[in-house]
Amino acid sequence: MINNTLKSIMEGRQRRKRRFVLTTSVLTVISVILCGTMLMLGNTIYPLQDVIRVLLGQDVQGASFAVGTIRFPRMLAGVFAGFAFGVGGYTFQTILRNPLANPNVIGITAGSSAAAVFCIIVLQASNTVVSLASIIGGLATVLIIYALSKGSSFSIGRLILIGIGIQAMLNAFISYLMLIGNTHDIPAAMRWLSGSLNGAKMETLFPLIIAVLLFTPVLLFFGKQLEMLELGEQAATSLGVNTNQTRFILIICSVLIIALATAATGPIAFVAFLAGPIAKRLVGVGFSNILPAGLIGVILVLAADLIGQFAFTARYPVGVITGIIGAPYLIYLLIRINRKGDI
Repeated sequence: MINNTLKSIMEGRQRRKRRFVLTTSVLTVISVILCGTMLMLGNTIYPLQDVIRVLLGQDVQGASFAVGTIRFPRMLAGVFAGFAFGVGGYTFQTILRNPLANPNVIGITAGSSAAAVFCIIVLQASNTVVSLASIIGGLATVLIIYALSKGSSFSIGRLILIGIGIQAMLNAFISYLMLIGNTHDIPAAMRWLSGSLNGAKMETLFPLIIAVLLFTPVLLFFGKQLEMLELGEQAATSLGVNTNQTRFILIICSVLIIALATAATGPIAFVAFLAGPIAKRLVGVGFSNILPAGLIGVILVLAADLIGQFAFTARYPVGVITGIIGAPYLIYLLIRINRKGDI
């Protein structure tokens, strides 16, 4: 009897492992195909062999500038920002055990946006200052939300509601800045707020790339503890998890990569919100879904950018397309959670 039970557990674990590996491999292949498509498509379509030659450092007439200077930074911005939003959103949702608890809904990206818009409209600051302000704004917002929601004991529902309130205040502040702003500065703020890969440059992407490469291994290392946190505070503690330390490390890493992604591309709507639930639906439970969530973030951003560039007569920023995709899901989720009385 015991042998049969152990055999069943081992078979289930092997089945989940195969599903994880297969899903991650398929998502990686789709991401690579989208990257290649972004490099090939544009006002001029270049064949794959020309794109590869440019990436290998060869000089190809016409393609070297279009692919190397314009499309490659744009593709990298989509890859790293999408991965950062996907990983950060999944981590927040898992720590707080609620799909609403993502950076878009609880106001972290609104904090970054408010700081950036203030620098653009009031200070007329440089892109570097705007990026730094965006990072500081995101960190300050999460600290304020955490402090206000702590109370006598930590409450996930209270944190989400306070986050939604803070987000509303920050959005009102952004609207006020747009009303009083100089007409010459408002278009720049609007472009930044819409979430766009336009104008991506290698020098502005390096902080985001370095942050993703540094913090992703940390998040993967704590992936097992993250799954235990989802079981609840007491269960995680009984399994040997230092919940306060683990939660602090995971939140700091997530906020930093999300803030840097927001600084690089603006707040691309709903990617952090959608990536985690899609990853769980595809992979299931039993393994850390951090990597699949990041890959789904990449796919959402690259696919939405391609749709925004080529599916309509006018070109739309990537944030507009992800907003159209994500808004109906948010409404559905709010209705479902309200019926269950989770908040």
